Amino acid sequence: MLLNKRLPFSYIFRKAQKHFITVSIISVCIYFIQRQLINVLPSIPVSLPIFLGTAISLILSFNLNQSYERWWEARKIWGSIVNDSRTLIIEVRNFTKTANKDMLAKITNRQIAWCYCLGQSLRGRDATFGINSFLSKEDLEELSEHANKPLALIDQHSRDIQKLLTTGEIDSFHHVQLDDTLVRLCDSMGRAERIKTTVFPTTYSFFLHSLIYIFIILLSISLSEIDGLFEIPLLIIISVPFLLLERTAKDMQDPFSGYATDTPVTAIAHTIETNLKQLIKDKNITTPPTDNGFYTD
Repeated sequence: MLLNKRLPFSYIFRKAQKHFITVSIISVCIYFIQRQLINVLPSIPVSLPIFLGTAISLILSFNLNQSYERWWEARKIWGSIVNDSRTLIIEVRNFTKTANKDMLAKITNRQIAWCYCLGQSLRGRDATFGINSFLSKEDLEELSEHANKPLALIDQHSRDIQKLLTTGEIDSFHHVQLDDTLVRLCDSMGRAERIKTTVFPTTYSFFLHSLIYIFIILLSISLSEIDGLFEIPLLIIISVPFLLLERTAKDMQDPFSGYATDTPVTAIAHTIETNLKQLIKDKNITTPPTDNGFYTD
């Protein structure tokens, strides 16, 4: 996720470089055709690209709004995961009738592993990367048999909580409350997976992208009366912002893709790790992820 810091020029340049080149090529080609092949291209009044540009602005605004909704929903889901992770450990610690520190530590470390595991899974990476130190050998062996690693960890939670009920460590009322917390965690996982697996309509993105390039071509033709030294930079100044805003919308459509604009699942998971380990008086906390200068992972 982008931090409240000044964006480096290199980041902006990487985003805009391709668009600068593409628009420049289009402008040079149109300029060459109009100067060398007279009357091949019709004269287009500037009002036509202005009208199309206005329509694109409205569509682009809607696209950005929908993309932001997906991004914000993902952030709210991980906010719920933070709250429910804290709630789970507080409940386990305070509901048990005897100080079963081993079980508390086991559930705490597994919950931390679940947060890292879910984040890696949503980003399409190795879901078990970096979580071995949080899990017992038995849990790791069982985890290898499951395709959905985070779901397997929730199931392990559920079985341990059932053991606490069976052994009389918690009563049935507290068992229900713990189970409700697990249900909320499972629900958050499912909602995050829904965002990840639901593709933003590709036809919508294709038509918008095509309209922007039609606008660029029409505008280039309509600006043909301007001297070439000014036509090309003017076309770039007008056109590139449309393409950059479209790219921004695409980046936000998948908040678990690994872009700088992503939901910072690793940083959030580390925050959860810190909070939970402090609750059980465990000072062995891993090193926080670096913020990469202007964004955090």
